[in-house]
Amino acid sequence: MTASLGATGTNAHTWFEETVYKNKIPANELNKWVDLEAERFSTLVLRLFHTELEAVFEEFNRGQDNDYRKRYASMLNGLFPNHPYGQQTTIGTGKHLKNPSMVDIHNYFDKYYVPNNMAIVLVGDLEFDTTIKKINETFGKFEKKELTHPTLPKEESISSPIITEVFGPTSENISIAYRSKGVSTEEEKLVTLCDMIMANGNAGLIDLNLNQKQAVQRAGCSPTFLNDYGYHTFTGSPKEGQSLDEVKELLLEQIEKLKKGEFDEWMIEAVVNDLKLSQTRQYENNTDLASAYFSAFIHHENWADKVNFLDDLKKISKQELVDFANKFYQNNYVVTYKRKGEDKNIVKVSNPGITPVNLNRDKSSDFLTAFNKVESAPLKPKFIDYKSAIKETKTANDIKVSYVENKLNDLFDLNIIFDMGKDNDKKLSLAAGYLEYIGTDKYSAEEIKKEFYKLGVDYYVNTQNDKTYVGLRGLKENLPKGLELLEHLWDNAKADQEAYDKYVEKIYKGRQDGKTQKGNILWGGLMNYGQYGENSRLRDIMQFDELKAINPEELVSLIKDMKNYKQRVFYYGKDVDNAVAALNKSHKVYGELKEYPEAKEYVKKETDGNVFFTNYDMVQTEMLFLAKGEPFKPENMAASTLFNTYFGSGLSSIVFQEIRESKSLAYSAFAGYGNANKKEDTDIVYAYVGTQANKLEQAVDAMMELMNDMPEAEKQFNAAKEATLKKIAAERITKSNIFWTYEGLKKRGIENDNREVMYNTIKNMEIKDLKAFFDKNVKGESYNVMVIGNKKDLDAKALQRLGKVKELDVDYLFNYVDKKKIKS
Repeated sequence: MTASLGATGTNAHTWFEETVYKNKIPANELNKWVDLEAERFSTLVLRLFHTELEAVFEEFNRGQDNDYRKRYASMLNGLFPNHPYGQQTTIGTGKHLKNPSMVDIHNYFDKYYVPNNMAIVLVGDLEFDTTIKKINETFGKFEKKELTHPTLPKEESISSPIITEVFGPTSENISIAYRSKGVSTEEEKLVTLCDMIMANGNAGLIDLNLNQKQAVQRAGCSPTFLNDYGYHTFTGSPKEGQSLDEVKELLLEQIEKLKKGEFDEWMIEAVVNDLKLSQTRQYENNTDLASAYFSAFIHHENWADKVNFLDDLKKISKQELVDFANKFYQNNYVVTYKRKGEDKNIVKVSNPGITPVNLNRDKSSDFLTAFNKVESAPLKPKFIDYKSAIKETKTANDIKVSYVENKLNDLFDLNIIFDMGKDNDKKLSLAAGYLEYIGTDKYSAEEIKKEFYKLGVDYYVNTQNDKTYVGLRGLKENLPKGLELLEHLWDNAKADQEAYDKYVEKIYKGRQDGKTQKGNILWGGLMNYGQYGENSRLRDIMQFDELKAINPEELVSLIKDMKNYKQRVFYYGKDVDNAVAALNKSHKVYGELKEYPEAKEYVKKETDGNVFFTNYDMVQTEMLFLAKGEPFKPENMAASTLFNTYFGSGLSSIVFQEIRESKSLAYSAFAGYGNANKKEDTDIVYAYVGTQANKLEQAVDAMMELMNDMPEAEKQFNAAKEATLKKIAAERITKSNIFWTYEGLKKRGIENDNREVMYNTIKNMEIKDLKAFFDKNVKGESYNVMVIGNKKDLDAKALQRLGKVKELDVDYLFNYVDKKKIKS
C-alpha cells in the first residue's frame, strides 16, 4: 500500500531512545498516507512474525561481521557499565532473540505506541491548515494512556582510563572516548566547540597536526549527545609500522594542545560559521530537516533553543573553553583497541527451519480494497527543458560557463571541469591527492588550510575515470578571495619530497586496509573481476615501487599543466556576473587550449558461469550474480525501471517478498537490470543475497528460480506501475542537480529530459510487456557469481553447482604486490 503511493525511502530504524518510521510521499498522496499510517499504528498486527524474527537473526549475524559495531559496543560498555547505553545494544543478544514473546511485544506496543509518546514530522510542499485538520481527524482519535518510562541507573565518575579491546579481520584502529552530560546542557555546547577546534576537516588540531602532516593514516573526532549522557569520541588508524599506542599518544597530545590553548583566537568564530554553513546545507534537504525535527522531539529540546544554539557558542570565550577542557579531558576516558585477529566471542545462530509464509498476492483485505478506491488529486510530472534551465555565458578568455541560480541562500559551488580523468592519465588522481599535502612559496600546506577556513570556503580537486574537477564552494561573498587563493595554490604549488614519501606510504597502507574490508572485496574487487577479468581499472594500478620512483615535481607540473587543456565551468549560486568577474581576474589561461590525451578503454567480458570465491572470516555469506547485458539503449530505460520496482528493488518487490518475507532465507536480497551510464557501454543484470552459510543453497535456488521464471501477479504489477509513475511525477530535479543530471544524460547520448518518454511508455505497459522484457533481457542469462564467506563453513558442492569455482586471493584480486616482494 505504501509503495502504491509512489513512496521512496520506505524504512524504519531504532536506536537508543527512538524508533522512527520514514517515507518520502508525493504531496498529493498525503491524505491516503495519513489514513494508512493511522490504521497501521492503531492496532498491532504481526502477520510475518516468525520469518521476520529469522531476518533479525540475520541482521544480528551481519552485526557480528562488522568490526566497527563491535568496537563501538565495547566502547559504550566501558563508558556505561550500568546504564542501558552500554548494557543494551539496539539489536540485543542472541539469547534475547531466541526467546521472543508475542505477549511482551503486544504489551510493549500498547504501552509506548500512544499519542503522548509520538510525534508526526512532516516537511515538504504542505498546506498547513488542511494538513493539521486531516491529522486531527485520524491520529486525533488515538487515546492517551498513562505513560511511565523506566528509571535508569546513574553512572559513577570514571577516575582512571578503562581499557577494552575487540578482534576481527579488518584493519586495526583505536578510539578514545570521554563521557559527557546529555542534550540541552552547557556541556553539550562546550564539547561541540571543543570537537570543532580539534577536527573540522580543514584547520582543526587533528586536521593540521595529524592528517595534514600524515602523522597517522587517518584521525578524527565526533560528539554524540543523548537524553541522559553524551560522549566525545576520538578515533585513529595507524600508518604502516605504527602501533595503536603510538596513535593513542598522538591523539592525547592534540587534546593537551587544546587544554593549553594552542589554537588561534579566530578559530571559535570560524568554527561557529562553519557549523552554520553545514546547517544551511543540511536544511536545504527535506530529509535532513525532518531528522532535525524528530531529534528535537526525542531529546525534549525546545526548538527556540536549538535555533539559538550556534549563537550561544559564539558567546564562549577562548579562556572559558580552555578552562572547561582542562576539567573535562583528564584520565577519565575509555580506550578501545580494535585489533586484527580471530574473534572468539562470535555467536553463530543456526537455521531453525522456517516454514514459508503464503504471500497471498492475489487476495485483498477490506481495508486494501477501500484504500485502492480512494483517488488522490492528480500530480502532474514536471519535466525540464535543460537548454533553458541551464544558462550559459563565457569568461573573457572564452571559457564556457554554465550556470544555475541558487534561489535559496548565499552559498555557491564553482567547478572547473576537464573532460579527462584517470583513463587518460593514471597519474592525474595521484597528483590531485598529493596537492592536499603541499604548500606554495607564500604559504605552508597548513597555512593554506587555515586561510581557506577563515574565508568559509572549501576547495577540492577530484579525479574520476573520465573527468577532473577543480572546485570551490562556500559563502558567496568570499568567492573572489577564495578563487584567488585556489589559483595561487594551483600556480605556485611546491613539490615536497618528504610529504610525497609519506603520501605514497599512506596509499600503500590504504590498500592494505582496504583489502581487509569485506564490502570493498565484494563490491570492489570481486565485482570488477566478475565484469572485466584481469583487465579492469581496479587492477590497472601503479605498484608501490612505481609510486616511489616518481619525482613529485612531475606531479606538480601535471597539476599546473591541467590549465592548458580544454575546460568548462559550472557555477551554482547567486550573481553569476560576480563569479565570472572573479574567474576573469584570477583564472588565467593563455593561448589555444590542448586536446585531451587518448583514454584507455576497459571492456566487459562475457559472463559465462564462473564462480569467483574469496575467503573471509565472517558469519554470513554474501553472493553477487552478474550477467553482461545488451548494449545500452535509451528505449530500455522505461521497462527496466518498472521491472526493478516490480521485481527486485524495495520492500514490496517480488524478490524481497519471496526470499525474505515468505521464506526468511536472507536479511538482504535484491535483483535488477542496470542501465549503463555511457552510450558505448553494455547493461548488466544482477542479483544479491546475503545469508547464513547453512541457508546458502536454499537461498541461491530461490533466487535463480526467480531469475528464470518471473512470477506474474497482476495486482502487484499494477501497484508497481502506479508506484513508478507516481515516483516520476513526484520527482523534482532542482538546484545544481539540474546540471549534474544533464551531464549524466549526455554521457548516455540523451539530450532532453527522458523521463517524459519513460512516463508515457510505462503508462501504456501491461504485464505481458514486462514479461517480454524479462524473457529477452533477464531469463536464461549466464552469470558470473561472486562469493565472499568463510571457507570452512561453506558447502563446496553447493558452489560447484553454480559453475567452475575459482578461489581468488585478495592481493591478486586488487593486483597488489607486497612491499617485501618488491624489495627482494
